[in-house]
Amino acid sequence: MSDADVIARWRRDPTCMVREAFRTEPDQWQTELLQSFANRDQSRMRIALQACAGPGKTTGLAWCGWNFMACYAEIGEHPKGAAVSITADNLKDNLWAEMAKWRDKCDWFVDKFEWTKERVFAREHPSTWFISARTWSKSASAEEQGRTLSGLHAKFVLYLIDESGDISPAVARAADQGLSNCTWGRIVQAGNPTSHNGMLYEAAKHPDRWHVITITGDPDDPNRSPRIDIEEARQAIATHGRDNPWVMAYVLGKFPPTSFNSLLSPDDLDASMRRHYREEEFSFASKILGVDCARFGDDPWVIFPRQGRVAFPPVVMRNPKTQEAAGRIATAWQRWNADACFVDDTGGYGGGAIDALELAGFSPQSVNYSSKANDPRYFNKRSEMAFLAAEWVKGGGALPNVPGIVAEATTPTYWIHEGKLRVEEKAQIKARLGRSPNYWDAFSQTFAQPVMPRTNSLGVTSRGTQHAETEWDPMEFGNHNLPEPERDSRYANVL
Repeated sequence: MSDADVIARWRRDPTCMVREAFRTEPDQWQTELLQSFANRDQSRMRIALQACAGPGKTTGLAWCGWNFMACYAEIGEHPKGAAVSITADNLKDNLWAEMAKWRDKCDWFVDKFEWTKERVFAREHPSTWFISARTWSKSASAEEQGRTLSGLHAKFVLYLIDESGDISPAVARAADQGLSNCTWGRIVQAGNPTSHNGMLYEAAKHPDRWHVITITGDPDDPNRSPRIDIEEARQAIATHGRDNPWVMAYVLGKFPPTSFNSLLSPDDLDASMRRHYREEEFSFASKILGVDCARFGDDPWVIFPRQGRVAFPPVVMRNPKTQEAAGRIATAWQRWNADACFVDDTGGYGGGAIDALELAGFSPQSVNYSSKANDPRYFNKRSEMAFLAAEWVKGGGALPNVPGIVAEATTPTYWIHEGKLRVEEKAQIKARLGRSPNYWDAFSQTFAQPVMPRTNSLGVTSRGTQHAETEWDPMEFGNHNLPEPERDSRYANVL
């Protein structure tokens, strides 16, 4: 059979391409996607994948991309496409990597098409037959993001949009303009239903214009994605309930009543880790330790020190015995002359260390994440600590450069629950992050309760600082970019 015959069959039925070229059997929802992609009805040019977490939606986008590259060309008319995601890193690490993965599975695609970091293109027509990877700057407005997709003019046009749940509808409007001048075109977007402000939600509200494919991990749905662990899905539903927003979005593939929002962005963390203060700008503040206790063998115990607007490098312990952990906490406490130490006792994991510290004459304060918040605006103590930690970062706090803390701090999301601000639970964060957020939780615990530094009868701290609490004005101090040697010595390990 000639290449032309094979390509004609693949164009009529992209599932044939997946089976023959990639030697893979599509899931039921992937078959629906591919059939919709090949549908000649130009009134259904827009496809949206409203997906739970982990069903392979990015793979579906990549298959559409390769079907477009292989099958939509005529003499003198070459296909042109563009791919975007919520961030440049997300595009690079997910959809663009997926495009490379599936190309490399088939010698025919390797022979006909080249993959680079910026685009995939036909070797014989590199300038006119392509899908380009496009991104916008971190500070781009919605309109500027939309303009990222401008400039495609061809008979055959494709827009691939990954993680569209939080992407502005302006991006979809820009893609719509590109479809207006083509003979055959598609917009294919995929994302988790987390936001009521993104283009995925807009698609769900307009089923007359979008073919919306809902992908669920619901253990009671016969059409559920087989890639979602059914026992984990049942456990999530049993623990949190079907009406829990996280369960709705990431397990059931449904929009919750209110949007998810991120507490912090990578830019917030980057700015925090670049800040530096003179010692006199924080030496009068309380010294606080936050201790997160490992729940499983692979997770570390973390002791995180913070003094005012400066946090110092944490101590990490892996698989310590209770007495060893308590001993290291006591050493840190004495070495740094801390004013307070908050130990995570959610589920009782830190109880042994707390008991040992008390027997040794210390007064640790236990923290239960599900307990009541001091501030009635927050759903529970976890939510309160997370918001206070985020406000500290945005308000000028200086974090140490700890590997992994950016992902841990930016993964948690929140929503409005019964009129209160609620941050998702640790198990939910761990499911998406792939590990427990022990560093960020330990740091957040330094905000468990207000702490005053110990002072003498004159109102001067017992650590010997010359600053009286009554004279301190937090607005007096700014950020100071110090030479590298001073930065290193000032923020060295204190524990």
